[in-house]
Amino acid sequence: MDHTDQRGAPIDGAPPRPLTAAYGANDANGAVQADVFSQLAVEMQAAAGVEETVDAVVQFALQALDCSYAGVALHAKGERPAIPAVTDAVVAEIYQFQLDSNEGPLIASMRDRATVLICDTAADQRWPQWAEKVTTLGVRSVLDVPLTLGQASSTVGVLGLYSQRPDGFSTDDEAIAQILARHASVAVAAARHEETMAAAVDARKLVGQAMGILMERFDVDGDRAFAILRRYSQDTNTKLRDVAQQLIHTRQLPH
Repeated sequence: MDHTDQRGAPIDGAPPRPLTAAYGANDANGAVQADVFSQLAVEMQAAAGVEETVDAVVQFALQALDCSYAGVALHAKGERPAIPAVTDAVVAEIYQFQLDSNEGPLIASMRDRATVLICDTAADQRWPQWAEKVTTLGVRSVLDVPLTLGQASSTVGVLGLYSQRPDGFSTDDEAIAQILARHASVAVAAARHEETMAAAVDARKLVGQAMGILMERFDVDGDRAFAILRRYSQDTNTKLRDVAQQLIHTRQLPH
């Protein structure tokens, strides 16, 4: 597990804490922690989509960790990271500042797949503009934890935790945040997969309806109808799904 000090510099050789240390598994509190994480897993599994999943994560973070605010930023391939869930507008402002400037602990955590701990934003020197911004907003310590799947995969996103106190996050807090991030990574990946599959099914339905319209209007078979849709898609540089949707709604093919 990669660690960073308050300036974001890596601390090599720091071993990950065992889960028993994070949960306190040898006492009653450990049983409570384990039960709470089990409930979170059920909630994330039952979530209707990606946004609902990450909202469950940030709400849980406020309960499980002694933090003032929490948020999740998700990596979007070929696009700017999305900000689907925050517990306060302060987090959205902090995230947006980093996305606009392309620097800060969020960017570093997502890029390097490493946990970044800022013990005191008033003393941080690595990202001075960011530090000044968040200190002005009343945030004094930050813990950014990457959401990853496997050693070779890209970062799914980042879980950001914020405290109004310096040194707001203990070693146990970091260990719990790491566990939460692992839960969240799997849940977000599953929710994204389900949304992708649902979109694919929806697209097939639309294309099928559009093909039916063409078959009836021009008395052609299914292969010919699909070829017409594909040609219009290529000629107009429009997704096949969008061509089909336009035909269904307007009864006209794109020009």
